[in-house]
Amino acid sequence: MEAKRVTSIRFGTPAYCHGDAKMIKLDRILCPTDLSDFSKHALRYGCEFANRFDAELHLLNVVQDVVALVPEPGMAFPAPGDYMQDLQQASQEAIDQLPDPDWLREIPVVREVRVGTPFLEIVRYAKEADIDMIVLGTHGRAGLAHVLLGSTAEKVVRKAHCPVLTVRPEGHQFVMP
Repeated sequence: MEAKRVTSIRFGTPAYCHGDAKMIKLDRILCPTDLSDFSKHALRYGCEFANRFDAELHLLNVVQDVVALVPEPGMAFPAPGDYMQDLQQASQEAIDQLPDPDWLREIPVVREVRVGTPFLEIVRYAKEADIDMIVLGTHGRAGLAHVLLGSTAEKVVRKAHCPVLTVRPEGHQFVMP
């Protein structure tokens, strides 16, 4: 029986049908990273999905815009231009080292560093690059810490045009047979 290509009604992602059974096709997977251990844990999941689906892996690091962090214009702070360039360069060097070579087969990897608000840039990049699924880590904060700091993962889940897999730090580990 030949597979018929259909489009998911909810997410608009391609799927393939064999009779009544539908198979998901993921061509591009986005793993946003803040370069923390939490995001590296999620990156491992993203690599495994990319391997299984023969998908292109996109890595994105968003450098928080310094202007958004400074509460008052008169506060002493390094020159934003030089400081932001240094941050971007350091982020690019770090993201170029990802992922661990043992985590991927011969899968193409696209790496990008952007400046802005993390959840907005993640959602924007996913739309621009026609991403099929986003895999991102959560810090696992709860209670007051979650209320005060907010959750990038929660905002991405609410705003993204595609499915989002969130990976908790104490979640299930991959076990290879």
